Amino acid sequence: MNQGGLTHDEVVLAVDAAITSRMSARSFTQQEVSRSVLQEILQVASSAPSGTNTQPWKVYVLQGASRQTLVNKVCLAHDAIRDDPNLATQYQEAYDYYPEKWVSPYIDRRRENGWGLYGLLGIGKGDKGAMHLQHQRNFRFFDAPVGLMFTIDRVMGRGSLLDYGMFLQSLMVAARGRGLHTCPQAAWNAFASIILPHIGAQDNEMLVCGMALGYADEQAIVNSYATPRIPVESFTQWLSE
Repeated sequence: MNQGGLTHDEVVLAVDAAITSRMSARSFTQQEVSRSVLQEILQVASSAPSGTNTQPWKVYVLQGASRQTLVNKVCLAHDAIRDDPNLATQYQEAYDYYPEKWVSPYIDRRRENGWGLYGLLGIGKGDKGAMHLQHQRNFRFFDAPVGLMFTIDRVMGRGSLLDYGMFLQSLMVAARGRGLHTCPQAAWNAFASIILPHIGAQDNEMLVCGMALGYADEQAIVNSYATPRIPVESFTQWLSE
């Protein structure tokens, strides 16, 4: 079957390539992304499924001065917590992204990912200063020219976060199809008290996560890091009888 001028096999290859080439880029170039391209990506992502078609997503696009002002505000708070850890109590996530208590195999994968990345960057276990600076790269959108903030109405249930995940993946795949990269970021969530007023969110909105979007810096060593994936056999059970 011909689909938009492509054969079936070409469609399969294009879709698979967009999904498998997606990565969490942690260094971006300064090349701008046009509003028309961003509009296209968001339009495609809006086709994501949601329970009873509730479409619970709301997106804030930060560029230019608005983006930089938010970066400055959150980096200042992040530095303040480094200097006085007691200030961390002022910044709380609205929902638990990670478990309260880590268990295997999840903690093992988390450690493998963290030390693999830090090892690539030459950051040792005891180098708190370097760790702080690398973590703060999140709050600079890894230099991406576009920052995205995603919110949801607090009245919505837990299932709507599942809907949101499908929307975010659709957005990231649509971005890859246009030669762009992304980095979904839960790191912003603790600073919702700074972010929500900045973006003009209403009282009923909860921050879901942030995201960096732009053209990946192909020369940056950090972008050479490939997160390992467990084989299909490790997470699948085939039931035929």
